Amino acid sequence: MIIELEHIEKTYGTGTNKVPVLHDVNMQVEAGEYIAIMGPSGSGKSTLMNILGYLDVPSGGVYRFDGEDNAKAGDARMARIRNEKIGFVFQSFHLMQRRRAWENVALPLMYGNVRRSERKRRAEEALKQVGLEDRMSFYPNQLSGGQCQRVAIARAICTRPRLLLADEPTGALDSKAGQQIMDIFDELHSQGMTIVMITHEHAVADRAPRRLYIYDGYLREEAGQ
Repeated sequence: MIIELEHIEKTYGTGTNKVPVLHDVNMQVEAGEYIAIMGPSGSGKSTLMNILGYLDVPSGGVYRFDGEDNAKAGDARMARIRNEKIGFVFQSFHLMQRRRAWENVALPLMYGNVRRSERKRRAEEALKQVGLEDRMSFYPNQLSGGQCQRVAIARAICTRPRLLLADEPTGALDSKAGQQIMDIFDELHSQGMTIVMITHEHAVADRAPRRLYIYDGYLREEAGQ
C-alpha cells in the first residue's frame, strides 16, 4: 500500500477564525494504481493533494505513505521523501527559464546530490520517455506549452518516484496538447507508476481506472455518495 489515509481532518486558522477544509477523509491507494480525484473549486482537493505530497500536514487523523506515518517524520525527513519518493506535476509547469530542458529535469537530482554526469544521463532518459529527445538543449521559451508540460513530467519521473502527483496537468493546455499529456500518463501507468491526479475535467478523469469525488471536504468513491 502506497497511501493510507485514516480519518484525515484539515482546519486552517484558530479560535473563532477556524476554517475546516477536510472532514474524515479515508483513502487507500495500492502500488500501481491510477486515480483521479474530481471536485469543484473550493472543495478541498488541492489541500488534499498538498497533504499527500508532504507539502502540508493534517490537523487530525493518520497519513501513512509507503508504510511510514508522516506524524513521525520531521521536516528534514519530509523534504527527503518529497525529493526522492514523490514526483509533482502542476498546471503551471514551474520551469526555470534560464535553464535548458535537461537542466530543469535534473534539478531534483541536483538537490539529491547526484553527480552531474549521472544527472544528465537520467534527465536525458526521462526526456526520451516523454518524446523530447530532440529538445534537450532547448530553453522553456523555445518550447510550446505542451512541450513545457512534458519537461515537467520528465522532471517528476527522473528520480524514479514511488508516487506521481498531478494537479490539473492539462489545465493550461489546448485539447491536442492535453491529449498528448494524458497519453503519457497512460503509458507511465502501464509501466507500473502509481498516479494520483487532481482534475475538474471529466474527459481527463475518465482516463483513470478509478475515480474519487470530493465535495465540501468530504471524499467519496462515487459522485453523489
